[in-house]
Amino acid sequence: MHFHDDSLFPENQEKLVITVAPYGPEWEPDDFREDLPLTMDEHVQQAVDCYNAGATVLHIHVRELDGKGSKRLSKFNELLGRLREAVPEMILQVGGSISFAPEGEGAEAKWLSDDTRHMLAELDPAPDQVTIAINSNQMNIMELMTEDDIAGTSLTRPAVAEAYREMFVPAGPGWVEEHLKRLRAAGIQPHFQLANIPQLETVERLMRRGVYSGPFMVTWVGIGGGFDGPNPYNMMEFVRRCPDGAVLTLETLMRSVLPVNAMAIAMGLHARCGNEDTLWGRKGEKKTSVQQIEQLVRIAGELGREVATGKEAREIYKIGETYADADETLAKVGFAPNRKPGQVGFTHHD
Repeated sequence: MHFHDDSLFPENQEKLVITVAPYGPEWEPDDFREDLPLTMDEHVQQAVDCYNAGATVLHIHVRELDGKGSKRLSKFNELLGRLREAVPEMILQVGGSISFAPEGEGAEAKWLSDDTRHMLAELDPAPDQVTIAINSNQMNIMELMTEDDIAGTSLTRPAVAEAYREMFVPAGPGWVEEHLKRLRAAGIQPHFQLANIPQLETVERLMRRGVYSGPFMVTWVGIGGGFDGPNPYNMMEFVRRCPDGAVLTLETLMRSVLPVNAMAIAMGLHARCGNEDTLWGRKGEKKTSVQQIEQLVRIAGELGREVATGKEAREIYKIGETYADADETLAKVGFAPNRKPGQVGFTHHD
């Protein structure tokens, strides 16, 4: 991304879009019962509270009444239907992992099968977005967690911690291409969750080959364990390599969430928070998803950056917008055009 001399002035930045992930599928309800919803009514109320606090994108998972993350599409359909009524302007973003929580003590924490994940394109009502991973990747969410991070939670149990330590993301090229095709056919926008520069380069190649044509909504996921870690050098290199037409959100975990979000707000990027990313505010002090949103709104206010309304967030996210082909996608996303046969030298859009 290019930064002009005045790019840090809030009047030259997009309004801030705050994504909240308030359903914490990796946690058990008793890890933070005050903030982890269990019943369907609690799921809906959590969304309403987060929207009223200033979040305009809702990252969705669903929990069964036994406390485990739901893997039933019918539960997602039920929640989506109720959310369309309760928070009609909120961007509804279904987590493409569905639920990666282990089924039982010491069970493997893994994503659902390829065929089941493809069925996210058939959710009814359709969400605005489904998140998509690119390139199979280790996802050891335990690598950066400290004793303070997991104190008093289910992740202190060795079998549970080991299940998450050995987790990986299956996202091979065949699955990715088919999933993108199905999402487009259903009118659902993919939101790319990227762990590193090689994954960003793969998305660019998908655009150049016409496999994906559309706006580039992307989150840099700096959680370590096979992903980039929340090192500012990693973050800034990803920012530098992102094209100017991308809408970029920064995500990390635990007590790195606040400083990374503060940098995102200052740079004109977008922020993500919620109990899926962290349970914590200050060291040893839990902070609800709503409290995390309120904190980001205060920081944005101090910097003079306005927070987007639901309608404004939909415009920034280009919900419902599609592009005809690779040429249009590259031009609007901000990548250089494909080289024409025999063309030499630098390529640029007219």
